[in-house]
Amino acid sequence: MTELVGKRALVTGAARGIGAAIALALADRGADVAITYERSAERAAEVVRSIEQKGRRGLAIQADSGDAAAVKRSVDAAVDGLGGLDILVNNAGIARYGAVAEMDLSDIDALLDVNVRSVVLASQAAIPHLGQGGRIVSIGSCLAERVPFPGVTVYSMTKSALLAFTRGLARELGPRDVTVNLVQPGGTDTDMNPADGAQSDGIRALTPLGRYGTPEDVAAAVAFLVSPAARQISGSVVTVDGGLNA
Repeated sequence: MTELVGKRALVTGAARGIGAAIALALADRGADVAITYERSAERAAEVVRSIEQKGRRGLAIQADSGDAAAVKRSVDAAVDGLGGLDILVNNAGIARYGAVAEMDLSDIDALLDVNVRSVVLASQAAIPHLGQGGRIVSIGSCLAERVPFPGVTVYSMTKSALLAFTRGLARELGPRDVTVNLVQPGGTDTDMNPADGAQSDGIRALTPLGRYGTPEDVAAAVAFLVSPAARQISGSVVTVDGGLNA
């Protein structure tokens, strides 16, 4: 697969899980890929080595997505390191759970800073570098559109914000031939939400396919959306949740 040869991508929060799978899927298709990580330097280095083993350039950039200045610096570093930017994947995200009445302000702020503000700021920093055929894809959550159990209200709210952001930004960037889309995973087997975790049986029970997805399932959707085949898709939402929101 060579449809992304010559393209340069930045995937945020990609030292592991869904982000790592996305970075490797883009490299498989020919893209040079920069990733950001917060603390997992060794795992980020492993992802870069895997990218390079595919014959592509890889770059790991340390950046806390909760730090506004670091978000902008990471985009600048990707542009400098790769010689430009064609694809931005806003993958970095965190989860904090609890009833609204009991959540600490620090948790609310962290969710807003990483899940919402960093997406806006990374996109803002990337826009001047994206030429014709540029792509922005953000990773949301199927919980943005349905809240099937308590304790996820604030988290769901932050992911719901990406729906409006994606649609609005698609309107703004459409005249430049830059597409903007959103991928919403459901239960996906990652460190953050393991398939054998405390809540996993409940999530499977809500999912018509009755199973957790893999990071590669989400990566496949992203790889399609940034490919030439998806040139006419913008302002759209692709939900990869095994039917949970059906």
